Formats: sequence, structure tokens, C-alpha cells
Amino acid sequence: MNGIALPRWLTDTLYTVLGILFCGFALKGFLVPNKFFDGGVTGISLLLHELYHFNIAYVIILCNVPFIIMGAFQVGRTFAIKTSAAVIGLGLCLLFIEYPQVTDDKLLVSIFGGVFMGIGVGLAIRGGCALDGIEVLALYTGKRISFTVSEIILGINIIIFLIAAIELGLPTALYSILTYYAASRTITFVIEGLEEYTGVTIISGQSEQIKEALVMDLGRGITVYKGERGFLKESFDISQPVDIVFTVATRLELRRINNIVRKIDPKAFMFTSVIKEAAGGVLKARARH
Repeated sequence: MNGIALPRWLTDTLYTVLGILFCGFALKGFLVPNKFFDGGVTGISLLLHELYHFNIAYVIILCNVPFIIMGAFQVGRTFAIKTSAAVIGLGLCLLFIEYPQVTDDKLLVSIFGGVFMGIGVGLAIRGGCALDGIEVLALYTGKRISFTVSEIILGINIIIFLIAAIELGLPTALYSILTYYAASRTITFVIEGLEEYTGVTIISGQSEQIKEALVMDLGRGITVYKGERGFLKESFDISQPVDIVFTVATRLELRRINNIVRKIDPKAFMFTSVIKEAAGGVLKARARH
């Protein structure tokens, strides 16, 4: 209903519970029955389950314990407590909910197993916790070695898939890489959604008209930088002052902004940049990731 907002703790709980259910569905409905893998801690848990036949519910809980402890120091105590509850909830879900095996088609398993796993992990992140602690490990390790978080996660996943290829065969490992890719892309979409923000920078001699169109027609907030344009090879000494216009828009608004700018100045220089987080100003409030 309009004007009524759910309390933050309730929305976080709903996101987390839905995330647990989706992850359980991905594991028991797709990945575990077909001996497929994912990346991260979930991949390690699935690998241990296949090699030593431990119960997947217990393995996932135990494998996440070290990362939950790291998370208490790297992120915060609240995060660690919520993650502990989420991981235990996932273990209970795997123990007591009887999900049906959806299919044994390898391509469908690799794609949709990854999609449902990505939905679950993404919803849990929106709820303020993690069902896979691999990024916590990457943050912890990244402070001690000269690699980025992405490079560390990639390295860990390469090791997981190499072991899977050696122990369970190359085709299974290759399909599992597809599962991981589908999961990672879905996580990004669930977290960012259709309203993933993009920074737009516009340099034009018609900046006054562009500023007016962005604010009055689109209702966008803008920031203006003072700069100079010109400096061409054949006339390097000639330049003019220019207002450099910067705004933040969703992906759905980019085409409209481009059309407006091109209509005013077909020669305008415009480029975009990815924005991971945006809040405040004239942007509407978004769910916490």
C-alpha cells in the first residue's frame, strides 16, 4: 500500500528467507542430484560432498564457519550473526525440505541451477548477510597480498574447478563453470536490479540547453564541472571554456538521455561509467545490499 513501508528488519528477514529457499531449490533440485558444482564456498562444499559423501547440509555449515568468523572482523558483528543464522537456515532447509529433482539435462542443470543459486545468494545479500563466504575471504586476503578481490575469487574458483576436472571429469567441470557464470550474473542482477545506476558525462558547446533538458524534461539532478574544450592537433592553442555535465541515471533512462543530447548537439561527446553504489541527493531510496 502507498505510504506504508515495512520495517527494515522485516524486509531483511524476508529477503534472507527467500534466499535460503532459492538456494535450497538450486542445490537439491539441480546441482546435488546431477553432481554439479558452483564456485566459492558452495563449490567447496559440493566437492567435499561428492568426494567423501558427507551430508551436504552439514558440510555447507562447517565450511562457512571460518568465513563467518572472518566476517565478524572484516565486516561487522551484526553481519556475522545474520550470516550464521542464514547458513544454519540453509542447512535446515536442505535437511528437512524435500525438493524434487527438476531435470537431469546437463545444459538445463548448469544454467538454471546457477540462476536459482544466484537468485538465492543475491536475495541474501540484499538482506544484509551472505550464504557464501568467499568474498569475505577475498577481502581478508586482499589486505595481505597484492591482488584484487576479483582476482582472489577467480584464483580460488580455478582451483575448485581443476580439482573437479581431475576427480570427476572435464565435462562436469566445464558444465559447472557455466553454472558459476550463470549464478554470478544473476547475483549482480538481483543486487543491482533494473535500477543499476550509470554515470553519464556530457561535453558539448550546447551545455546550457542540455542542462535545461536534463533537469526540466527528465527531472535528473546534475553536477557541472568547469573545463575547456578544443586542443585539436591542427589547432592545439585554441580552446574554449565549457561546462562538463555529469548526471546519474538508470539503464532504462540511458537511451532517452542519449536521444535528447543528440537532438540538441549531434557532435556532443558523451561517455558512461559504472556506478556500484549511489544514494542521497535527488536519487530515490534503494534497498540496502
